Amino acid sequence: MKVDIWPHVISMPVYFIILLFIIAFFRKYYKFSAYFWTASLLTFPLWIMGGVEGWFRWVKILSVILPTIIVCLSRIAVYEDRQGKVWNILKHKEFLWFFYAILFLNILEATIKDATMGNYFNALTGFLLCVTIPFAPKFWEITNKKILASKSYGDLVAYTTAPWNFLYTTWNACFVYAESPIYFGSSLCILLAAEIYPIIKKRPELYIIARVYTLAAHLLLRASFDMFPQVMDTSSWFNSDVLYTWGLINFVLMVPYLFWHMWQLHTGKAENSFRRQKATV
Repeated sequence: MKVDIWPHVISMPVYFIILLFIIAFFRKYYKFSAYFWTASLLTFPLWIMGGVEGWFRWVKILSVILPTIIVCLSRIAVYEDRQGKVWNILKHKEFLWFFYAILFLNILEATIKDATMGNYFNALTGFLLCVTIPFAPKFWEITNKKILASKSYGDLVAYTTAPWNFLYTTWNACFVYAESPIYFGSSLCILLAAEIYPIIKKRPELYIIARVYTLAAHLLLRASFDMFPQVMDTSSWFNSDVLYTWGLINFVLMVPYLFWHMWQLHTGKAENSFRRQKATV
């Protein structure tokens, strides 16, 4: 099958740049972010008209947007030190396990789907990504005004490492390549935006919050006005040999990272290596 990339030379870079703007905007304007994502639920009539059918698609959209709203509210709770029963729950350190669980389940869902499609090496990579998520609340936090005040806006911070971020990106891209080739191009844009933004900021720990906003924006756009099959159809890019090799490479790269991750935890070095701090004497 002929692979046609020229229609995407413009559409993909433009979408990528828009996504970078979305990350920066929602990260900085944390209050507006809460209002926007809460109000986004009111667009459900567009989801119906846009062809969102079946309980799985609805659950998928809601399982991303609802946690995004909770992320936004938790950012307000911590950054502004809001008082009240609900606010106190949202800013409690143990509540960070909720975000850990959402990330874990998001990866696990795709991992199971990968396995059912026969993409076994990539599925194993996804499982090991679950294993190597830094634990909450020790390696998760929402920054307040006393922490990096000039660089943060109540960020949801997860101290993932740059290699973990890369492995997540290439694993997820391989999954979408197998599961929905038609959406591979647009999904690659949201994955690369979440990958590149922390690199630009030189803060790998911003990867998860970047991923939250790019994924939520993408699913909302697809649900309300799915233009991607028209402007970014990449179904012709699919090749089963490429899929197998890609999954295998992901697994080969994942195994040494797993050992490194476990060694950091075992030796007590994780406190410094995950947070990228110098060891104290």
